[in-house]
Amino acid sequence: MSKFLKRLHDRCEPPGLEQAILRRLPKALLIGTLIPASLSVIARLLPPAEDIDPAKAILNVDIFSIAATITVWTAVFTVAIGCIVVVIMKGPAYVADAYPVAHANRPRRPSDTEKN
Repeated sequence: MSKFLKRLHDRCEPPGLEQAILRRLPKALLIGTLIPASLSVIARLLPPAEDIDPAKAILNVDIFSIAATITVWTAVFTVAIGCIVVVIMKGPAYVADAYPVAHANRPRRPSDTEKN
């Protein structure tokens, strides 16, 4: 890409909140995975109430744990994509070759659009 574009004065924005968020995402992913998984383990260790079917209770907790884990993973992945986009946008600026624009110095008239 560098052979097509030229850097603009080595301009780069300083890192901001996106760097702090990116550093915290692995911890958030780990905690967001371990909490639902621990609920599933606790459901197997603790006895359910007398009038509740234990297999059905464990299945319900497992379904909830899987759903919560997938939700956390999706949220972390979405935030990571947003942070990566911001990091890329704050990267070095590039200038492409200029090209002439027909209506650069005057507003477009209705007769201009009829010719096209």
